[in-house]
Amino acid sequence: MIPRLIESELHKRLINSNKVVLLYGARQVGKTTLANQILSKTDGKVLRIDADQTPMYEVLSSRDLTKLKGLVSGYDYLFIDEAQRITDIGINLKILHDNLPNLRILITGSSALELANRITEPLTGRTWTYKLFPIAAAEWQKYTDINNFELGTLIETWMRFGLYPEVLQFDNYTDKRQYLEELSSAYLYKDILAITNIRYPEKLKQLLKLLAFQIGNLVSIHELANTLQVNRDTVINYIDLLEKSFVIFRLSGFSRNLRKEITSMDKIYFYDLGIRNALIENFSEIQFRQDKGALWENFLLSERMKKLEYNKTYANTYFWRTHSGAELDYIEEMDGQLYGYEFKWKKKKAKAPQTWLDTYTHSHFQFIDRDSFTDFIT
Repeated sequence: MIPRLIESELHKRLINSNKVVLLYGARQVGKTTLANQILSKTDGKVLRIDADQTPMYEVLSSRDLTKLKGLVSGYDYLFIDEAQRITDIGINLKILHDNLPNLRILITGSSALELANRITEPLTGRTWTYKLFPIAAAEWQKYTDINNFELGTLIETWMRFGLYPEVLQFDNYTDKRQYLEELSSAYLYKDILAITNIRYPEKLKQLLKLLAFQIGNLVSIHELANTLQVNRDTVINYIDLLEKSFVIFRLSGFSRNLRKEITSMDKIYFYDLGIRNALIENFSEIQFRQDKGALWENFLLSERMKKLEYNKTYANTYFWRTHSGAELDYIEEMDGQLYGYEFKWKKKKAKAPQTWLDTYTHSHFQFIDRDSFTDFIT
């Protein structure tokens, strides 16, 4: 098993606090494996529940304290996998939490959609919440004990096939590709289709494909709506659902001083480039690709998002661009300080745009290329 960076933190929270530990993440990123690894290190008796098990489902939806006590009697830990499938799961967990303070509860779910609604509100102040993503470069480096140079030799493969745990186990590219093509079909966003009342399910994958072609570019909701022949609100709603299901994430434009800064459109990226490449059916080698710059940008950003989340580093994240063409790929705002970054696949010297330096005089700037990326993501 590849050790996950949040494993020790999750274990500590579970055994030392009676709050419900909630683990979000997309399908197949390793939530169940991580949960079982943590539970294997506990001394108590564990009740493991798959939300698809009908008798368990009925009890966990009952709002009946007597039934709930009967279910967990004799157990020290309760683990519910794919909890978003259970009706009123948040209210029932609240009942368990408030009436059985010695019971430790660990919950996983593939979708933030219903977990956020069904758990967060009833359990306000009663949860520790974590997110799990595909394997981080930092996790792989720690697992394999490779140095920064060796890490750099893996980048091109990861930019093609991503970092889903199972993908990393396949030795040949054919198996990697087949797995990703199956995962990027309806299975990846199965929860969205199952939980939400989407009027045009066939448009969801079409939208994902359009977004896959636009990583690193400004995304026009109006153009997407016209292409898909749906209304603007539908596109906004679908993007929101995909983001909440940990398939994509977005950056908004940063502006504090200038009217000429672009803030009306977002950029959208994928948490995993293997999924992105499967959607556009292109796994070509990096040297032959026209989109290598966009892939590099997406790779760095997705790894940075993992680093921020796992380290519990709180930052506002943006891109920056003016109508005159000055731009920075990525901005972080932390504790009142601005940090600007420019990403380049080709190795070369670069400096911050003069407009940025003149406008944000106390900001920081860093250029990231293949020789200088490791500290940024690990």
